[in-house]
Amino acid sequence: MRQVSPLWIVLALWAAGLGAAAQFGKASLSFDLLAPAWPGAGPTALGLFVSIVGVPGLILGTTAGIFVQAAGYRRVLVGALAMGAVLSALQALVPPLAVMLVLRVIEGLSHLAVVVAAPVLIAQVTPVARQGLAMSLWSSFFGVTYTLLAIFGRPLAEAAGPGALFLAHAGYMAVLALVLWQVLPRGIGGAAEALPRWGAVLRQHRRIYASARVAAPAFGFFCYTITYVAVLTLLPPFLGGALQVQLALWMPLVSIIVSLTLGVWLLGRLAAVRVVMLGFFWAAGMALGLWFVWGQAIWVLGLSLGLAGALGLVQGASFAAIPQLNAAPGDRAQAAGAVAQLGNLGTTTGTPLLALILADQGEAGLVGFVIGFALLGIVLHLWQGWRRGQMRST
Repeated sequence: MRQVSPLWIVLALWAAGLGAAAQFGKASLSFDLLAPAWPGAGPTALGLFVSIVGVPGLILGTTAGIFVQAAGYRRVLVGALAMGAVLSALQALVPPLAVMLVLRVIEGLSHLAVVVAAPVLIAQVTPVARQGLAMSLWSSFFGVTYTLLAIFGRPLAEAAGPGALFLAHAGYMAVLALVLWQVLPRGIGGAAEALPRWGAVLRQHRRIYASARVAAPAFGFFCYTITYVAVLTLLPPFLGGALQVQLALWMPLVSIIVSLTLGVWLLGRLAAVRVVMLGFFWAAGMALGLWFVWGQAIWVLGLSLGLAGALGLVQGASFAAIPQLNAAPGDRAQAAGAVAQLGNLGTTTGTPLLALILADQGEAGLVGFVIGFALLGIVLHLWQGWRRGQMRST
């Protein structure tokens, strides 16, 4: 097989991440267009159509890291992309909602495999000096995907129907499966191993969350995902009017830009965990500022974009923390699995939780929600850092 530059491998893996993020995004941007196909479906059922793809990651995230390592990264990643292509093509037929939900759950397995395997491979093929940049690029996959879907995907769904969007996604996933089958070296990530017994899986599961190194990125990432996805989904329509359109487009873009510029610059000078905590501190400040300027459109716009930028620091540095805290590929796979698991916990619970808070408390609830989880993220990282210091001193 012809040698492929690590740069092209990283870009191909990142492109696979875009396809995985679109498994959420294609539903988020089209569920209102699909609602007439399922008359009688309430908001809870329609909300499940969007979020249920995260359920496998919520249940199996950490276990997936163990099994991906055992089954072989290249095989799992290519198979997951191919499976995602088939499932998206089936969803383009817009079957009854019960069938669609089953397909979405199965699609969640494809999503989980991609988000566990790809960042481990990116860290492995990237020189240490470039890992901060590469992991920040990887972390942008959700924001980039939502931006591209807002620009291209939504108009396609409106013009040709949501089925066309799902078919386009199926084609994209199929192409990426073929590309990565060609560019990924055989045996990358080490040779496939025998699948562990369930008793060993449970013991490894306990070890992962007991480790102040393996689990640390996941704890902070949970506080990020429960905030970012919920705010990105609910803040623009809550504000309404011209602000809704501007924030829906610019919030994900700002988070990407900050992650790939200021975030990369900081990662070259500070440990990734410190950048995560700095991002959370900045997010809390932006949220507090919103409390004082609510109702003043230009200030609300600026502080909302500042909040998105702060969370952009957190997203990039959280992934950069995986290789910084864990040298062995196996530990990195398990850390990525934990990130997927707790990240899916955040994406699954954050939006309905914030929706309830907004309905009851309005903007005060939004501010408290962001500040509360930002401070929790700082405290969790301080605690894990203290634990790592205790291990070094013994």
